[in-house]
Amino acid sequence: MTAHQNIKELEVGFDVPALPGMDEADIQTPCLVLDLDALEHNIRKMGDWAKGHGVRHRVHGKMHKSVDVALLQEKLGGSCGVCCQKVSEAEVFARGGIKDVLVSNQVRDPAKIDRLARMPKLGARTICCVDDPANVADLSSAAQKHGTEIECLVEIDCGAGRCGVTTTPEVVEIAKAIDAAPGLKFAGIQAYQGAMQHMDKYEDRKAKIDVAVAMVKDAVDALKAEGLECDIVGGGGTGSYYFEGTSGVYNELQCGSYAFMDADYGRILDKDGKRIDRGEWENALFILTSVMSHAKPDKAIVDAGLKAQSVDSGLPVVFGRDDVEYVKCSDEHGVVADPEGVLKINEKLRLVPGHCDPTCNVHDWYVGVRGGKVETLWPVSARGRAY
Repeated sequence: MTAHQNIKELEVGFDVPALPGMDEADIQTPCLVLDLDALEHNIRKMGDWAKGHGVRHRVHGKMHKSVDVALLQEKLGGSCGVCCQKVSEAEVFARGGIKDVLVSNQVRDPAKIDRLARMPKLGARTICCVDDPANVADLSSAAQKHGTEIECLVEIDCGAGRCGVTTTPEVVEIAKAIDAAPGLKFAGIQAYQGAMQHMDKYEDRKAKIDVAVAMVKDAVDALKAEGLECDIVGGGGTGSYYFEGTSGVYNELQCGSYAFMDADYGRILDKDGKRIDRGEWENALFILTSVMSHAKPDKAIVDAGLKAQSVDSGLPVVFGRDDVEYVKCSDEHGVVADPEGVLKINEKLRLVPGHCDPTCNVHDWYVGVRGGKVETLWPVSARGRAY
């Protein structure tokens, strides 16, 4: 617990959903619950995989937005740092003690560039992505103003269709501009293929990554010919890390959702055609919800609706049960089909959210549980830091 020094003064049900030492049955709902055994298993497993394949793992902080989880990933998984998507989010992690922070995004607004240039004064290696030569001068000016150094990755659009350049000559042009700019350091390449992470079939994901790897290798070779070495060649997600990690080109992974898992990622298949939440990873994140009405014999109403989760990737799944199904939600209510009428008032259900990232961002706290007891309470440190 890190957000408040006087945790005993916090009131359960108003300030927080639970306190350490409470029974899991007494947690106030709806709230986010972390199964600490599953979380630690996932973190260790990814850390061991990365180490065993000779690559670094830079965890994606945008998924959990939690300094405590990031520090655990560093301690148990050997992570080298974090990725963030926004400067304010990155500042939270830097202020929380993370010493290597990548804003895996473009920073163009003058005020944001100024804040980015001040981040090294917090004791953190500070890195950002660039996909436009015009951005270089602004970053350089801010770094010189504050007497700091900003490291820069050239971003390649390797299939996601968002930010990034698409040709090797563009990569080389921007990298040379960074290398020549005072206050900046060329650090390598950012090449995350986000569009294919949730493709169900292993073969389909591999085909997309093969294209990305070829693009990145061509760029790395061209940069080397210009005397520019890449300390970081980063990318890779929960649905593809094994491709990038064994490519011989990428040297840094950026997986995020593996630590918590969600229903959408759980549907994708591994090389053996097995769902990745059936052995590769364990569900560690849940929305804990309670039955608040059962006036209709065939349906239960729970207290986790739209305001407790994101349903952009589909509805949540009731964990560990096939006799009931979460079928609909409105602002404050969730409808659970209960054809046999087995659920009781105040009974609690664990829901696996459809999409973990935006679901975490609508909560203030994680309640860490182990063996039926609340073990810890962690703030969602960077909640709302979207600027």
